[in-house]
Amino acid sequence: MLEKLKILLGIEDNSKDYVLQLTIDIVTDMVLNYCHIKEIPSGLENVVVSMCIDKYRAENYGQENSEGKVKSISEGDVSVSFGSAFSISENPSMEFLKNYKSQLNIYRKVVW
Repeated sequence: MLEKLKILLGIEDNSKDYVLQLTIDIVTDMVLNYCHIKEIPSGLENVVVSMCIDKYRAENYGQENSEGKVKSISEGDVSVSFGSAFSISENPSMEFLKNYKSQLNIYRKVVW
């Protein structure tokens, strides 16, 4: 998965391998926990790679300083204010998984 991720992100060297592998591990854990499975089936590998791309870009991994989303913009005398880079929500991983639920639900097992 690491090589696919590097190609799709346009990363040619090995300088970000650790951060990319960490991203893969985080997303893999989220998928395994959501689907209640022990390993990623081959049918979900490309979905995990797509999720890794989104997660890597959304979280600005590898950046020391990351700004939050734009909170407000004023045109007269130009003013831009940013919200917190770290959004606190009830369950941030579930928020992230929302875009992929239709693909993940195919592999999700019911747990009692």
